[in-house]
Amino acid sequence: MQAALAPWQWLAVIAIFVVAGCVKGVIGLGLPTISMALLAVFMLPSHAAALLVVPSLLSNLWQMRPLRTLGPLLRRTGLLQLGTIIGTLLAGLVWGAPAGAWASVILGVVLCLYAASGLAGWQLPAGRPRRGLFMGLATGVVTAVSGVFVIPAVPYLQSLKLERDGLVQAMGLSFTVSTLALSVNLAAAGAFQLADVATSCALVVPTLVGMSLGGALRQRLSPQAFRRCFLIALLVLGVYLAAGVLLAGASRHG
Repeated sequence: MQAALAPWQWLAVIAIFVVAGCVKGVIGLGLPTISMALLAVFMLPSHAAALLVVPSLLSNLWQMRPLRTLGPLLRRTGLLQLGTIIGTLLAGLVWGAPAGAWASVILGVVLCLYAASGLAGWQLPAGRPRRGLFMGLATGVVTAVSGVFVIPAVPYLQSLKLERDGLVQAMGLSFTVSTLALSVNLAAAGAFQLADVATSCALVVPTLVGMSLGGALRQRLSPQAFRRCFLIALLVLGVYLAAGVLLAGASRHG
């Protein structure tokens, strides 16, 4: 049973979803990544992932538009989506919902890898749809253990050389599938309870406020500059999450 949020935690959670929504409004991704990174500073990753389910699902369903182009896109990325479902559910059976100190370490490492690859400009070689199953399986495992589903799905989708709107739609589709699969894991582990559903629904409002702010900011700020700042912030948070747990463990055994 998860403890109720203290008043200061409520304020922090609302602020985090505004910030994460703003990031998504500017660059088209980052809601689960930044939310998980910041929420995991003061709550279990499993609880953070539960709060994220409804805002992530609704924002990604919105990003999946227009529906008329969804069919061809699904055929092109179907193996990625299938692999993501299988990988997430199988990893959930093995490890359960992301929880405990090591979940924070894994989340920190994933954030560092994602940020470092983005800052370095690393790209996967030209992708082929049939590689999608392997990439999906890997994405599913990362999703299940960390609650973040950008690695390696986003780099793989970028390697398919989709046009800009197609890439944004493909990310929305991939994130929707990951969110649904992760919610199954959370429910099976008892980490997604009725109170979490209500809280997660309430957090749609600050998420939409943030996305509106991000959309306005996108008109004034270079998305490339904003993304660089975003990646640097993720790198710092990733190091903090991973190193903090490891140093705490070392001091207890020292």
